[in-house]
This record gives sequence, C-alpha cells and structure tokens, in this order.
Amino acid sequence: MITLFIYLFLALFVSFLCSIMESVLLSIPQAYLIVKQDEGKTWAGAFMKLKVNIDKPLSAILTLNTIAHTIGAAGVGAQAVKVFGEASFGVVSAVLTFLILFVTEIIPKTLGARYWRKLTKPVYSIIRVTIFLTYPFVILSALVTKLLSKNANENTTSREEIAALASIGADEGLFTNKENKILQNILRLKNVRVREIMTPRVVVASADENLKLQEFLENKEFLRFSRIPIYDNDVENITGYVLRQEVFENLAEGQKELTLKDLKHKILTIPNQTVLLNLWEQLLENQEHIALIVDEYGGVDGIVSLEDIIETLLGLEILDEKDTVTDMQKYARERWKRRQTKYKFIIDLEHLDAPSDITSLKDKNEEDDERLEN
Repeated sequence: MITLFIYLFLALFVSFLCSIMESVLLSIPQAYLIVKQDEGKTWAGAFMKLKVNIDKPLSAILTLNTIAHTIGAAGVGAQAVKVFGEASFGVVSAVLTFLILFVTEIIPKTLGARYWRKLTKPVYSIIRVTIFLTYPFVILSALVTKLLSKNANENTTSREEIAALASIGADEGLFTNKENKILQNILRLKNVRVREIMTPRVVVASADENLKLQEFLENKEFLRFSRIPIYDNDVENITGYVLRQEVFENLAEGQKELTLKDLKHKILTIPNQTVLLNLWEQLLENQEHIALIVDEYGGVDGIVSLEDIIETLLGLEILDEKDTVTDMQKYARERWKRRQTKYKFIIDLEHLDAPSDITSLKDKNEEDDERLEN
C-alpha cells in the first residue's frame, strides 16, 4: 500500500511541479526580467538566458514530466492490481487519469499563468535543478532542435504586438488614453516621410534676405512666427532663416538699417523622402527647430518644424492662436486629416482645435491641394 502511494506521489507531485515550471516559464515576459535585472536581481539575468534559449529548460521540464507520468502511472497500476486485484485496474486507471488531468495539468498551469510574478524566483531555482538532473536528455534535445531550426531566425516581437500591448495596457488602466495614442503613433512613424508632414512651400511665409529690419517690422504677417525663412531674390532660393526675437532686439538697439541677411542662421536641408525619425534626430543633434525640405532635384518642397513632429506624435493639429483667418484653420485641419487617414494615426478629437504655435502658413490654394492629394 505504501508503494502505491509513493508511485502516486511521483506521478502527481513531480508532474504538478513540472506544469507550474512550464506555465511560469512561458508566461513571464522578457521585459519583466529586464526590469528586475536593472534593479540588481542577479537571478533575473540568469533566468533571461533561459528565456532566450527556451528550448533548454523546456526539454528538461518535459523530460522529467514524461518520466514522472510513465513510471508513476505504471507503478500505480501494478501496485493497484497487487492490493485490490485485477478487477480494480480499470477504476484505478480512470481515477488516475482524472487526477493527472486536474491536479497535474489544469490547476498548476492556471496557477502558474496567474501568479507568475510571485513564482518566478522559486521556479527559476527548481528549473536549474531539473536541467541538472536531465542534462543528457537536454543535450540530445538541443541537437535535434538545432537540426530542425537550422535557418530559423525570426523576431520574437513585432510592432503590431507592441501596439496591441499598449492598447491592452490602456484597457487595463496602466496607460491613459492619451499615452496610448502617443505610443500607437510612435510605432507608425517608421513609415512616415518628412514630405507627408511638412508645410508646403506654397503656404510658407518667407522674406527677402535683403529686407531691412524696419521694413520687416512693418509687415505684420511675419510677426506671428518665431522663425521666418529668408531667400535671395527668388523664393525658391531659401538661404536660411531669422529669429523674430533677434530682429526685435536689434531694432530696440536702433539697428534699423540692418538687413535680415545680417541676422541669418543656416537652415538644415533635408531630402523629402527622409524618414521622420531621422529628421527628428538631426534637429535635436543640431539644436535646430526647423528644416528646409527639398525634392530630388534640389528644389524647395517645404518646411518642417519640431512642432510638426510633436503634433504627429500627440495626434492633434496645432493651430496658431493668432490666426484669425478661417481658411487657414480649415486648411490646417484638412492637411492633418489627410495625414492621419493615410497613416492611420490616432487623433485627439478633443484638442483638434487647440490653439498654439504652428509653422508659418498662407492662404489655402488649389496647387497645394493637388500636392497633398498625391
């Protein structure tokens, strides 16, 4: 009778541990282990290696589980016949099957999936012992797996999965809706070219670099913007930009005869097919706020500012609070709607009309509409 319970213990308890180990191993995300490793938990780094090379611990767990099931079930059956007779074999087999299903599969795997955070550290220790006990089988399994997956090199995580996780986090209250929108939009930036978010040339307010500061001041259109592109004779020949603040400072000092050329700053020039993230990095690296966008022939295509990038991330169109022209506001909204429709950006409808600063705009015209449609 004692031998019967020993075999039953082997079949149930060992298999119970194996199922918990397997469930925790498969449930724990690598991000959690990275966080724990950054917190100084040495076991997390070792567990991460097992998670990355998951074939090794899985082979050990499944080997031990199979041995426990096979030996335990055979032993229980043999001892049951000795103790209760052959007539009891069918009943014992049915009871054992029920116990294996619920006690060693359903219950432990449910516990492992639900409480993996609490079980991570002890499970790691048990997995190490399991690998040691079944090491020959682990090596054999590794060789077979290597042959079967010789050329396999697939990413374990995709952008779509990260986006889905962000949505789940928002549903569970981990992220606010606004945070989720930003995360979703960041993941879409990979496919956005600067031409898609720029302010087109035909609606950029620019000034002749030979214009005197006093004449510049008299043009109210320029006073709304902090940075104004300047050109030499032809608007297609953008040579740089001036800061409105520097113009005011020089005027305050009585330098009315100076020209915009005297205050000119170099402007960053970027091809219109540049990826938006690359432009962002270049603007930050050069400590600039605007860039000149050129086409494949070197012609001026438009202007992009840090604000354009930020509004793309935030999912809202930023309008100029000093802009009282309805057409300009309508144009800005339509330009943003085209952009978010094409790239499926998540927009913040509550703040779509929020006032703020924007890259200089002029009245809407038919030529720009056609370019945006293309």
